[in-house]
Amino acid sequence: MSVLSTTIRATHLLTNAAWFGGSLMGAVALNPASREPDTGEERRRVADTGWNRWGPVQGAAIGLHLLSGLGIVADNRRRVRRHAPTTSAVVLKTATTGLALASSAAAWKVGETVGDTGASATERAQARRRIEWLQWATPVTTGALLVLDSYLGEQQRGTAGLLDRPLGTR
Repeated sequence: MSVLSTTIRATHLLTNAAWFGGSLMGAVALNPASREPDTGEERRRVADTGWNRWGPVQGAAIGLHLLSGLGIVADNRRRVRRHAPTTSAVVLKTATTGLALASSAAAWKVGETVGDTGASATERAQARRRIEWLQWATPVTTGALLVLDSYLGEQQRGTAGLLDRPLGTR
């Protein structure tokens, strides 16, 4: 494996980790913390500040993740074309990436409505209900991408690893 291939794979994994971790942190910590201040204006300001600071990082991570994914597929084009389990995993991973992109975009759009002081109270309430479940869609889909990367990595290693050997044998 070349240094370029290793760099592309590392970039792909690190950017997925950032995408996953940032969205999980938002669902677990930032969004609930933004409900702590006393007034609606303070709550919106806390959430907006956190997501506006994270947004450019997540956007860069998503862009680099997509580019590095294309690089990996190009590097493994023969295997993707000729090895049925790899082909299936790449198709599933591509579809899951699409879902992760859609959930990220939808959460961003709905989150804007939650913080939009020009939106009606009804629109903001509907957006808050949608974001309650939508905020979990990105960590779920990007976590699934990490699992698929593990599966693809397992396909490329030798036949017997340390965990494949029966206990007590070397």
